[in-house]
Amino acid sequence: MKKPMQEHILEVASSLFQTRGINATGVDTIVAEADIAKMTLYKYFRTKEELILAVLRQADEEMRSWIAKRLAQPNVKPSEKLLKFVDAMEEWINAPDFSGLPFQKASSEFPQAENPIHRFSAEISAGFRAYVAELAAESGAKDPQALAMQLSMLIEGAAMTEQIARGSGAAASARKAAATLIASATGKPIR
Repeated sequence: MKKPMQEHILEVASSLFQTRGINATGVDTIVAEADIAKMTLYKYFRTKEELILAVLRQADEEMRSWIAKRLAQPNVKPSEKLLKFVDAMEEWINAPDFSGLPFQKASSEFPQAENPIHRFSAEISAGFRAYVAELAAESGAKDPQALAMQLSMLIEGAAMTEQIARGSGAAASARKAAATLIASATGKPIR
């Protein structure tokens, strides 16, 4: 079955943005790689900025869906979900096709705080942290917001390190540090 055109364009653009960079990937490259006419691209995305935002939105939704499936396992207690989340992120970062967190890459390529791409990347990062805070609260953390900030920094840092140096072991090191932070914040021993 053939993919819908918009999905095809998003897939091609996402791959190019992740491997070549957003600013280094022009519309002509996307059109050529997608094997479409430029007018077809503009039929679905009026501007490159709109395409970038759609790629970021889709990447965020895919990651959230993937994590939700990992946490939806039967018999997972609320107190265990936070560490299961960290385990899922370790798995995500260590996947062979991992090439960094799209919102990190986008914010670094569009560093001006008023830029819509930077703002949306910041929203994704804040949403990620808020999700971690919810899990931290469920786990019984004394200060869920502080723990969420600490764990987000660990995960995002591990993702950046692993993007720069594949096989660095950053995700495993982050997981160990996360277990220590979770145990300290919840007063419960962690495996």
